[in-house]
Amino acid sequence: MSLFTTTYDVIVVGGGHAGSEAAAGSANMGAKTLLITMNLQNIAQMSCNPAMGGIAKGQIVREIDALGGYSGVVTDKTAIQFKMLNKSKGPAMWSPRAQSDRMQFAECWRTMLEQTENLDFYQDSVNGLLFDGDTIIGVKTALGLEIKAKTVIVTAGTFLNGLIHIGEKTFGGGRAGESASTGITEDLVAKGFESGRMKTGTPPRVDGRSLDYSKMTEQPGDEITEKFSYLPTTKPLQKQRSCYLTYTNPEVHELLKEGFDRSPMFNGRIKSTGPRYCPSVEDKINRFAEKDRHQVFVEPEGWTTVEIYVNGFSTSLPEDIQDKAIRAIPGFENVKFFRYGYAIEYDYFPPTQLKHSLETKLINNLFFAGQINGTTGYEEAAAQGLMAGINAALKTQNKEPFILKRSEAYIGVLVDDLITKGTEEPYRMFTSRAEYRTLLRQDNADLRLTPLSYAIGLASEERMNRVIEKRDKTKDLIDFITNLSVKKEVLNPILEAKGLTLVNQTVKLFKIAARPQLSFNDLIGIESLNIYMEENSIDAEIIEQVEIHLKYSGYIEKEKNNADKLNRLENVPIPSTFNYSKVKSLSFEAREKLSKIKPITISQASRISGVSPSDISVLLVYMGR
Repeated sequence: MSLFTTTYDVIVVGGGHAGSEAAAGSANMGAKTLLITMNLQNIAQMSCNPAMGGIAKGQIVREIDALGGYSGVVTDKTAIQFKMLNKSKGPAMWSPRAQSDRMQFAECWRTMLEQTENLDFYQDSVNGLLFDGDTIIGVKTALGLEIKAKTVIVTAGTFLNGLIHIGEKTFGGGRAGESASTGITEDLVAKGFESGRMKTGTPPRVDGRSLDYSKMTEQPGDEITEKFSYLPTTKPLQKQRSCYLTYTNPEVHELLKEGFDRSPMFNGRIKSTGPRYCPSVEDKINRFAEKDRHQVFVEPEGWTTVEIYVNGFSTSLPEDIQDKAIRAIPGFENVKFFRYGYAIEYDYFPPTQLKHSLETKLINNLFFAGQINGTTGYEEAAAQGLMAGINAALKTQNKEPFILKRSEAYIGVLVDDLITKGTEEPYRMFTSRAEYRTLLRQDNADLRLTPLSYAIGLASEERMNRVIEKRDKTKDLIDFITNLSVKKEVLNPILEAKGLTLVNQTVKLFKIAARPQLSFNDLIGIESLNIYMEENSIDAEIIEQVEIHLKYSGYIEKEKNNADKLNRLENVPIPSTFNYSKVKSLSFEAREKLSKIKPITISQASRISGVSPSDISVLLVYMGR
């Protein structure tokens, strides 16, 4: 097959986290896919910190896995530490996070992609897009090749006209040591797209042999580890590497301030917006002047390397300032640098220019995923990549797009937020962004999403069978506990050991199991429960589901009812040709925003900033409701 004569179903531009998931998703959907990237050695590179998951991001990785994406499997296979964050809070807040071996992570991703059917690779830079009117028909590369495709997914990361800043030095680049990508932005702007600039940064990498860990606090992983993938092919970690915690101090802050006049952040050379929730260290000491210290996490880059990622010390200050200031941090007195921190500016396209499928509104068959849409973070990028890959494949098969609701997935919240509200600063997911987070837990992503993915032909039969088994065993165990009567002579010793109120008669077990002070493990001494669990091969995953149901079923039911009410509005469509300017009862702002974003349902319209409840009432009247 020649690149000169083949028309691909899907071309994916860029091989980062978004591009890798997009390529895997479309290929596994049966679409003939080509992944074009500037350097095949850097597929799925962890450009910033060597970790996956975290608050809300861990839920996204589990959702990607439940749908049949690769991020969860790769993370499990290459993790060096695992933690379940927020375990002291309710299960809606539990968020898995893993430190990864950076080199193994990229190698594992490439191996899995190379073993994926329907997927071809080509190393070159895409510097132009090919159009036929308002439809994309392929890409143009730096070597002058014109490669044809039915759909194209652009996942360019920080490479579109990327500009790297260190102190007063500025040079073009998409990442340290890699050139920027030019041409794509210009072609899109010529087609009427609106573009903007964003900024992100990265901290120094240092030699772990030069650090004094005795001055830091050790941060080990969880004693009992879990994992991301629902598949049995990956296993929880048996051994782990520790991270370490230290702090900046007033001396560090004063040394950093010496470089502020040469900082691209403060002298006007960086004009774009950086990530609010992952600010540079100079931004932190400037914005939070009242704080005399900030956390610095010392994170190993892998099992065998001595390279250390200095999390919390992202900076674009001059090298001499970085060198002086970091030595005042306890444990860093004799530090040796592998590379200095830097900031990078790049082009993005405000995501209100997209449909829910991540296809652009202006150009048919063109999809955007990742940082081009104004997001930050590997997990957010990977989720968009997977959804774009699925939808590009479905488009070539003349099928309806695959869209997740806000009540179905964090991925649904992410996409809806981007295209409905837009973003003027790098968007990061938080649990607080999801109004149905009690439903969208990390433990039930497979129950929520695998059936939907299986129905469109992505999730495997093995995955689906595991979900059916998990669902049925959970329901059967809940029924058993609901109907099991236990004598007071059996229950009271358990309650007494916990200092809880005793019972004076035989009671149904579910009433006792629902007590917040008791865990399921406390009930293991009940013989009939034990026998049932052994006979039915009940594992920890089922126990977790049952325990959450017993303790939180009231909250879960309430949230389901709220979601159902909102979903009724999701079913009230707005015709794409609807003329808002004729509806004089709408506020001027609502008419302007609705005309620009073109929501597809009343529910989406209600989430647009500037559209009031009274505007929604007017629209409902017009829609005959």
